[in-house]
Amino acid sequence: MFLLLPFDSLIVNLLGISLTVLFTLLLVFIIVPAIFGVSFGIRKLYMKTLLKIFAWATLRMERGAKEKNHQLYKPYTNGIIAKDPTSLEEEIKEIRRSGSNKALDKTPEFELSDIFYFCRKGMETIMDDEVTKRFSAEELESWNLLSRTNYNFQYISLRLTILWGLGVLIRYCFLLPLRIALAFTGISLLVVGTTMVGYLPNGRLKEFLSKHVHLMCYRICVRALTAIITYHNRKNRPRNGGICVANHTSPIDVIILASDGYYAMVGQIHGGLMGVIQRAMVKACPHVWFERSEVKDRHLVAKRLTEHVQDKSKLPILIFPEGTCINNTSVMMFKKGSFEIGATVYPVAIKYDPQFGDAFWNSSKYGMVTYLLRMMTSWAIVCSVWYLPPMTREKDEDAVQFANRVKSAIARQGGLVDLLWDGGLKREKVKDTFKEEQQKLYSKMIVGNHEDRSRS
Repeated sequence: MFLLLPFDSLIVNLLGISLTVLFTLLLVFIIVPAIFGVSFGIRKLYMKTLLKIFAWATLRMERGAKEKNHQLYKPYTNGIIAKDPTSLEEEIKEIRRSGSNKALDKTPEFELSDIFYFCRKGMETIMDDEVTKRFSAEELESWNLLSRTNYNFQYISLRLTILWGLGVLIRYCFLLPLRIALAFTGISLLVVGTTMVGYLPNGRLKEFLSKHVHLMCYRICVRALTAIITYHNRKNRPRNGGICVANHTSPIDVIILASDGYYAMVGQIHGGLMGVIQRAMVKACPHVWFERSEVKDRHLVAKRLTEHVQDKSKLPILIFPEGTCINNTSVMMFKKGSFEIGATVYPVAIKYDPQFGDAFWNSSKYGMVTYLLRMMTSWAIVCSVWYLPPMTREKDEDAVQFANRVKSAIARQGGLVDLLWDGGLKREKVKDTFKEEQQKLYSKMIVGNHEDRSRS
């Protein structure tokens, strides 16, 4: 046996005391409040303190830049080109009116001047594309002491540099280990808890325990991100037999919503750690998992979802119809599949505050591990969640129109830009059908006017 020297024994005792104190603090201030869904207000106080520090750092940066005659970068939140919402026909009329004496209604034939409209649109798209910029991080006007979210990051003063360095130490040496410990605790409890609940016979007890195990574990995971969430209109929360649809910014959207509600998840079966979690969760709750070969079978997916929502005793399904992550400045096209099955839809709008940390996952640039590291080394994740009134498909609506109506409601509530473009453009080229639509629109304008003149 090895004998410990007095100094070594002291170090071991101090380390043991430190770990005991740390675990006690975690238990009292984080894990226990997460179990009962209460908060001591520590995170909100932390957020207010950060806001004051960010405001001072931004003012100091602007003053230092002015003293050194540096031009500060200011993001163009509304785009760099002023665009009027006018139709193709109106713009063609305006071009013809200013360039020649031939009006569109009098001369339905093709005019060479018409090409200027398409040239201008092409140049505008190259200079200020409203689609691809939705797949990059949102630039901040103020500095949050993170170099990753501001182009103005440069040496300004010794005091500001020391503050930034202190922030790095706090985020990487204190917050990161604490958050990793909390995430490990939350995931471990989720796997163990749902596995144990899964052995119980179906009934009210199993449902009660499953609900509270899920809520407890998701709330611990929320605290692992120092997430400060404000929920609005909780009376509109999704109910059994319905579908909850939300805009999609990040994989943590699931945790944000599931920490305040009990949902059935939909997704593809994975391997590794994710597969272990999925297998444990489905034992305690009827989630809808698909094999890789089944995901592309639209009819099979629709059938499974329809069977789930028709059983009013089953949990509401949580779906993100965009199919990919958008940078929380807009909402892009909703896939129509979840709107075809005739269930009540509960729209939810999620809006993140990028001042404290950018929640957007650029999956084409960062892997999941890198993304989670960026999340856990941010100051906090601050967001607002709005539960909108339930919506149902009207008699004269098809699935696409219903999806667009729901999308518009979410965009309006969250203060997001409502775009018709498909989020799949993040990885794919523009489909030929989009080009053909513009061609059909122009030809219809020419041919339609010509037919009108022929009838008259």
